[in-house]
Amino acid sequence: MARHDPGSCDRRRLKQGLKIVKMVGMDPELEAFIPFFPKAELTDVVKERAFLAELAGGIPAETDGMEVEDRLVPGDPDVPVRIYRPHDAHGTVVWMHGGGWCIGDVETEHPWASRVAARSQATVISVGYRLAPENPFPAALDDAWTVLLWAHENADDPDLLAVAGHSAGGGLAAALALKARDEQGPPIRFQLLHQPGLDDRLTTWSARHFTDTPWYTRAKAVQAWAHYLGGQPATPYAAPARAEDLSDLPPAYIASAEFCPNRDEDIAYATRLMQSDVQVELHQWPGTFHGSQALLSADVSQRQFAEIGAVLRRAFA
Repeated sequence: MARHDPGSCDRRRLKQGLKIVKMVGMDPELEAFIPFFPKAELTDVVKERAFLAELAGGIPAETDGMEVEDRLVPGDPDVPVRIYRPHDAHGTVVWMHGGGWCIGDVETEHPWASRVAARSQATVISVGYRLAPENPFPAALDDAWTVLLWAHENADDPDLLAVAGHSAGGGLAAALALKARDEQGPPIRFQLLHQPGLDDRLTTWSARHFTDTPWYTRAKAVQAWAHYLGGQPATPYAAPARAEDLSDLPPAYIASAEFCPNRDEDIAYATRLMQSDVQVELHQWPGTFHGSQALLSADVSQRQFAEIGAVLRRAFA
């Protein structure tokens, strides 16, 4: 009698269609919104920027009990930032928005950066870095570096400085940590990488198989990296997963979403950091997808923002 392989059924289902694999276990509060999501693509970045601006404009910020200031950080070029200062703020976070390095600014990031400040009770500097494809790598990283240097010089306590971001912004935060280590830059106390884009090679299981996930798919990841790199080969500062040496980096918190092309590269990066004797807290959020924390009515989204705040408060304790 042939031996029954308990995994054979799952493998057949995977071959027959990825939807069966992708959707099993989706958080029901998030799944209810999936039919309303637009097609995930970055073909027309101008259109996508306008859509994000409209979407963000309808989401309330959390600015009670804090000062909010727009300013330009001097550089070449100057970099627009929005600074959130809660009363009795403790620590400074340089925050990079998501958007595949192609969309987003301090205005569209307002609902999210304000929440990070409110939950962490730290000063949050939201960076309006230059966008691809008009400004490919290293423009965004150069702008983030300009702001990091300025933040260190102007912080109430320069020893309490963190870099953080979501998606593409998480990749920029990881790159800042690498650059600060390599160039003896500002001492970074902590790095918070939320669903970061770290690896342009897109060879992991999640990057190869999540082709129809909400908001962010393999095809969209391919487009984002192509826009960001502008035809040039990736360096570790563009794609931090390419860095051979991850030692002597700041402690990290890395969050991944279950149904996200970035998931496996995020987990692999966390593992490599740990193997390099870097302290890491890794949270793989089951039932979530890339950017699903924008659906604020879901309990899991509220827990994600609460955890970001708690992690940063502990980092600055």
